[in-house]
This record gives sequence, C-alpha cells and structure tokens, in this order.
Amino acid sequence: MTKLFKRTELASEVADKILFTSPTSASSSGLFLAAPRRTGKSTFLREDLRPQLEEKGALVLYVDLWENRQTDPGDAIVNAIRTELAKHDGVIKRLVKSTGLDKVSIAGTSFSLDKLGLAQGISLSAALSALSDDAQTPIVLVIDEAQHAITTEGGTNALFALKAARDELNSTRHYGLRVVATGSNQDKLAMLRNSKDQAFFGAPLVRFPSLGREYVEWFCAHANLDASIDPDVVFDLFSKASFRPEILGAAADTLRFEFGVDKKDVASRFYEEIQLEIDSTNKEAMRVIHSLTPLQSAVFQVLATTGPDYAPFEARTMVLYKDAMSRFAAESAVSPDLPNVQQALVALQEKGLVWKAARGVYALEDTSLGELLRLDSKKFSTPATDAAERPEI
Repeated sequence: MTKLFKRTELASEVADKILFTSPTSASSSGLFLAAPRRTGKSTFLREDLRPQLEEKGALVLYVDLWENRQTDPGDAIVNAIRTELAKHDGVIKRLVKSTGLDKVSIAGTSFSLDKLGLAQGISLSAALSALSDDAQTPIVLVIDEAQHAITTEGGTNALFALKAARDELNSTRHYGLRVVATGSNQDKLAMLRNSKDQAFFGAPLVRFPSLGREYVEWFCAHANLDASIDPDVVFDLFSKASFRPEILGAAADTLRFEFGVDKKDVASRFYEEIQLEIDSTNKEAMRVIHSLTPLQSAVFQVLATTGPDYAPFEARTMVLYKDAMSRFAAESAVSPDLPNVQQALVALQEKGLVWKAARGVYALEDTSLGELLRLDSKKFSTPATDAAERPEI
C-alpha cells in the first residue's frame, strides 16, 4: 500500500469551516481554494479533506475538470451528480415520477438525466434537493480545477445551476449544499467570484497552504535511501522547487536505481539530483517558450508581465507588442495587428501556455512560467535573423 503524508489536522479544520452554517447568511458559498499545480492540492482533497468531511457526516461528490479536458466542464459536473444519484434508487423514482417519465433503469444510465440542469428535464436544484432529503445530511460538491468551468457555455451554465441549487438546499427545508472550488491559478479562480455576473460572486477565496517543514521531515524519514538525509538541506531545495513533492520523489527514484554509489555519498547525490530535477523541469518549460515565433513571444511576454490587467486588443497593448518585438525581433515581417494577435493567442492556447475563459479573458496556463521568465536571462531570445523566414504566427 502506498504511503502518503497525511494532513489530518488541516483537513479537519477546513472541513469544519466548510460545514459551518453562518448565522448572517442563508446561502453559505462554500470555499474557493487556490494553489499552484503539482503542489499536493488534489491529493489533499481526495486523501485528507474528503475523509474528514465524510467523518463529519457530509455526502461528498468529487469532480476533477482537469482529468479529461475533452469533456465539457458542464457535462463533467452533471456526470458526477448523476453517478451519485444512481446509487439512490428512491431518489431516482421520485424524480422520474415528478417529471412524468414512464420508466427508469437504475442499473444503467437510462434514467433520463442526460440533460440534468443544463437544458430541459430535471434541474440540478431538484435533483440535489431530492438527494439531500434522501441522505438527510449536507452535500459537499468538490470541483477540482474549477476555473475550467468558465471556458465553455455549458460549464458557466452549470455553475449558475449550482448556485440555484445551493440557495435552495441551504434553506430550512433541506440539509445544505457547499461548493468547494479549487484551482491552480488564483487569478483564474478569482474570475468565478470577483464579478457580479458570476454565479459565486463574493465567495471566500483563500490560498491553500503549501506543504512545509513537516512534509520534508516525513519524506526524509521515509525516503529509504540508506543514508541520513538532512531535512534543513532538503527543505531549502524543496522551496527552490516551488514546494512540488514530485521533484523530491523523482530525485529519490533516480538515486535508488543509480547502482555503485558509495553509502557516504548518497546524501550529497540526493541533494544534487533534486537540483538537477529542478533545472531539468525549468529547462523544458523554457525550451517551449524559446521555440515561439516572434509575435507569439511578444504576446506571451506582455501577458506574463501585465497579468490580470491584460487587455489583448486595446491600443495600448498593441504598443506593448510592438515594443517587445522591437527589442528581440526588429526585422520580423509579421505585424502585431489584430488578426495576427488573435492567431498568436490561439497558437499559445494550443501549446498549453495560455488559458482563455469563455468571455474572452486570457491568463497564463501555469503561473510558474511567469516567474521563470523573470529569472531567465535569455527570455524571449527568438533570433531576429530568423524572423523574416517564419511565415507562421
């Protein structure tokens, strides 16, 4: 059985806050948690938070919108609810009766909930209300990488349907619904609750605490490297690795298969391998960035430096594109005009560097790239001499 670092105390505290019923609000919004990708957030949700919520009596539904990006986020949310409904025969029969349907198949997926809450038929509010009444306990819907919900119309509609369901289930007639939305980019996640036209406007957004010293000490004790590993040294390297546990794990795995290492050298080799993993990961990310065309580089640079204030097609932004290109691709034959910038943004999305919300707001797919750009002395080093030879944008 895989050994995992447990954050039980933190999970219990977060679970209590999620399930708390505010005396000043009849529509508790749940919680929005932001943490960089690959820092242990999803593991915490599945292995720590979910068990604590269930131990405290909640019915937990979990959906990861990053797991299958070919599925519309709205469909993914609905499917998670349908899967839970299928476990409750009485709920399905009541819902079918209320809609006048003639038959239902509990064992399969033919109980006519395909359009649940997104178009016609049974609404999410009705389905979750029936589920709440049957379970007689609060429902917690955990949506991992929730920012993807606003990349499609279906996902946005699902969020508004969940808001309606939340308002209904948090009334005195039911047992409550909490929506826990997590994301790897705080700016993107904030889009779900910063604007008055968003379903969860005003919901609390907090930064999820990174794994810290306790995790490093646990790792050093369980690394099984046949050597004494200094937690102080490892923690310093862990910080440089942006608190990503997979970096430590990859370094340890590499060293385990490095035969012939003298026992007295194991610790120093482990520290060295962690640094090599950090450098390798950063180098691969920068390799993709350095392969961009001049205009793609300019657009990416401006987006990375302006952050949440990025307005891709405003006149002042066009000036920033031109200024960027003048510094590293002055002889480029491609002009940073509106059509070319649009094509560059599409290309950056296809490369997995840029994210776009359904309403046309752009952000970096991975915020760590912005930090890498600031640290990289060769950033945007697309050779100007090659620019004229590149017809693509």
